[in-house]
Amino acid sequence: MPKISTASLPDIVFILLCFFMVSTTMRETTLIVKFKLPEATEVQKLEKKALVSFIYVGQPVKSTFGTESRIQLNDQFATIGDIQAFIATEREARDEVDRKFLTTSIKADRDTRMGVITDIKQELRKAGAFKINYSSRKISRTK
Repeated sequence: MPKISTASLPDIVFILLCFFMVSTTMRETTLIVKFKLPEATEVQKLEKKALVSFIYVGQPVKSTFGTESRIQLNDQFATIGDIQAFIATEREARDEVDRKFLTTSIKADRDTRMGVITDIKQELRKAGAFKINYSSRKISRTK
């Protein structure tokens, strides 16, 4: 019985490793607020997620930061006044052609007070970010 050659085995392992490294996407933002999205029946998926900036609103994960809803921009807590600078930074990070397609998605806890959402919307309006998306979970219709 001839022996099976294992000379090409390291090459195969290396190719598989490269494939998984290229095809895997990593989470860009570490969530420091917890939220449970509201439910909706009529939802649409976003087409180009690369052109979406996320604003997270919810209770802090660590109780040392309190229990009131907090705003998270990228990986840190923020105030309402930080939103305009955040939008300006997000626009500058995009190509000139893609800037007009930039969408701001608000991922807010379903128990967040509407006053906080209204304040965020007012700041987005001042920043000229008029394309706003509200993230939600899809529920199925039962009859």
